[in-house]
Amino acid sequence: MIYGTRTTRVTIVINSIVVAALTSFSGAVFAQANSNLVTEQDGTTNAVQAGVALNTTAPIDAPVVEKSGASVTVHSGNAYVYSSLAAPPSVVGQASIGAQLASQEKPLKASDALAPVTKANTPKIYTKAIASGPVEMDLRQLWNELKINNPQLASLRESYMSAKATVPQIAAPANPQVGLVWSGMPVGSPLALGTAGSNPAYSNNNAISIAQPFQFPGKKSLAAEIADTNAEALLAQSESTYLQLGAQLSTLFYSALASQKQLQVLKESVVRLEMIKNVAKARYSNNAAAYVEYLNAQVAQSAAQADQFNLERQLEVAMNSINTLVGRHSREKLILKGDVRRSMNAVPTLVELEDYAESSHPSLKSSALQLDAARKGVSLAKKAYLPDFQVIGSSYTPRGPFTSNNGALYYQFELDLIIPLYFFTKEKYGVEQAQRNQASAEASDISNRQQIVLAVNSAYAAYQQAKTAANFLKDRQVPQADAAYKVGLVQYSNNGQGFNDLLTAQTQLRNLEVQLALAEANLLQAQAVLLVTAGKEPF
Repeated sequence: MIYGTRTTRVTIVINSIVVAALTSFSGAVFAQANSNLVTEQDGTTNAVQAGVALNTTAPIDAPVVEKSGASVTVHSGNAYVYSSLAAPPSVVGQASIGAQLASQEKPLKASDALAPVTKANTPKIYTKAIASGPVEMDLRQLWNELKINNPQLASLRESYMSAKATVPQIAAPANPQVGLVWSGMPVGSPLALGTAGSNPAYSNNNAISIAQPFQFPGKKSLAAEIADTNAEALLAQSESTYLQLGAQLSTLFYSALASQKQLQVLKESVVRLEMIKNVAKARYSNNAAAYVEYLNAQVAQSAAQADQFNLERQLEVAMNSINTLVGRHSREKLILKGDVRRSMNAVPTLVELEDYAESSHPSLKSSALQLDAARKGVSLAKKAYLPDFQVIGSSYTPRGPFTSNNGALYYQFELDLIIPLYFFTKEKYGVEQAQRNQASAEASDISNRQQIVLAVNSAYAAYQQAKTAANFLKDRQVPQADAAYKVGLVQYSNNGQGFNDLLTAQTQLRNLEVQLALAEANLLQAQAVLLVTAGKEPF
């Protein structure tokens, strides 16, 4: 009778500890989530300063703790807008970087690029001051920073402007040639050969000549068109590079969010293990459990804390990589904002993505422009059979250049034809070279189209696989593991049985929550890669 009363009292004490611990854990999570949320002006969207927060929309009633699995609730950008790489985009409603991007909203003109270098037209990557405090950015803002400040993209833009500057040079006429002619030798000069200089009345004269070469009509304009087409192909290549760097940036962004979510999961695991420690300690103090159970819970808690240290280091490396990619100093403070649920938008069908890629992908635009330039090159090579011209006008007098000009003034006009000789050997092989170049461009264009379509198919398959894995974890495995942990905690609190099962359930729940965070990050990465492969920005 006494033993039964003591057991009942122990059970009541343990149950009160479990209820109090679960309630305090739920309240702490709720308070932490509320402390991290910042409501925007419109009152419809919340941003998370720490990068990650629990979903606290459901009511919190002890002893059941409702969680959102491995979801990441953070702030995202606006609707999808695609702009050309030659015209850096503007960012609206972001006071932290609005001043920095204000001067970048207008598209770059060729005349501006050819102007003298001043402080106003110096690239921002060389004049941007280091931020004094942490900067909050979502994926769209990071893409904007990438487009404006990435050194590789800045180099490609300058290369494009340099190529555009060659077009007016090619279209410009050839420079004229001005000559001064003096014939005749002084009498008795040792340089006089034969009878040269023996008759000053006929051997001394001077002349001024102006020569202007002309190419056959159509040659220069066609060469200028080829140079302009190649420049536009270079711009399309730079846009393709921009998308590739953007895909790398998106991967780093979602990896960092996944690391932040994993840190949150580990913190929750530490709190759960603290509850298990308290239960084990209470049972041991009442001689209802062995001390080794308390030690095992403490060891598991320490292991979870050690995992936090490793994840914090990985997150720091990811932040440094993102800063470097967008043209910022690697040690600048950066706070990521993103909404995983909102980022999982409806993806177009495979047929729609393939059609969009074939019509709008920058790589295919570049190959099409290169093919157009190669075809024009064949036409230009065939024009090499046509002669070029040279017009020469001269004015001379039968006087020496050092005597008074009292004689008659004569004029001379000359028209020269520059014709291909040597049986058109140079021109023949020039046409063959241009035709081979055209065939190579055609084959390259076909190959690029096949590779782009294949890449879209592969990326779509990877996206579907990642989506299936994430949905399976979220809908089945994580809820089942959460239920198993709660049942094990209640059972151990009531009768002291199943301590190892409780630790196993807690460990499995933590692992599945971490896997869900990684699966959602993989899904968003696969979605971003899919859209970039089709030639779109992933927002």
